Amino acid sequence: MRVAENLNAALHGLMEQRPELHVLGEDIADPYGGAFKITRGLSTRFPGRVLSTPISENAITGVAAGLALAGDSAIVEMMFGDFTALAFDQLVNFAAKSVSMYGSTVPMRMVLRCPVGGGRGYGPTHSQSLQKHFVGVPNLALYEASPFRDSAAVLAEMLERGEPGVLFEDKVLYTQRMYAVEPPFALAERDGGTAEVSLPGERPDCVVIAAGGVAHRVLAAMRTLLMEEDIACTLLVPSRLYPFDADDLRLPDVRRIFVVEEGTAGGTWGAEVAHVLHRRLWSRLDGPVTLVHSADSAIPTAAHLERAVLVGAEGVHRTILETLRG
Repeated sequence: MRVAENLNAALHGLMEQRPELHVLGEDIADPYGGAFKITRGLSTRFPGRVLSTPISENAITGVAAGLALAGDSAIVEMMFGDFTALAFDQLVNFAAKSVSMYGSTVPMRMVLRCPVGGGRGYGPTHSQSLQKHFVGVPNLALYEASPFRDSAAVLAEMLERGEPGVLFEDKVLYTQRMYAVEPPFALAERDGGTAEVSLPGERPDCVVIAAGGVAHRVLAAMRTLLMEEDIACTLLVPSRLYPFDADDLRLPDVRRIFVVEEGTAGGTWGAEVAHVLHRRLWSRLDGPVTLVHSADSAIPTAAHLERAVLVGAEGVHRTILETLRG
């Protein structure tokens, strides 16, 4: 099963289990089923609760927040994650604040699904990774889709939190197979929301923390480091980005830590992770937590220029090697 199919199955399962759940978005009804076909079949099975909306991200998010405020649940599909900027007011100033500003806690069960990231040639306004703009908002939980965790579990967890959430889905993931890891690396079974990919029985030289969208680029770098430099890395892939819980990582005893994300530098999820881990682990580390980002640039449409801007396996490999050898 591929990630897109896993997401589709997760939505079908949630709609069947939760009669109060609505799905809203542009062009999500059959036969189109959304820009990336994630909502395919939903409107046919649940016609009264799957609403194809006008082109107004602010309005869609406001309707979802109203449903949540009234005690229902809602999942919104943004056609592209870039357009969450248009829904920022409803999400941050209404939905997130509604959890706690009325004198008692109000469950706000709503999720915005956002296809993000480059690598598809969609250009500057359809390829961004805007996670950092939502980090630190009270009562707003941030998650990222992962090929190493069932989307049904992620979405159910987000709804059960009782606060608005944003699920970032890197578009390059949609065609990747779930749980696919090539030897000699293996996917370890762990409780909680963090997946671990490592060399079984080997003590790693470093740990790389990365969200699901860049996980396979990190794995490609890890393979090259192992084969060419005899450097062993462990990859940790948390599904919840914020609030960040260092205890959920259960870090191996290493002296170097790297965080990789596709967004540009400055006030990022990676910076939050580095801050928390540095305060907790500084006495045992050989240096600060190293951050790896995409270039500080708009994302070009041309494939060769896009590759030059976005974080990739070669950049991750080079950063880890230079840091460990430096």
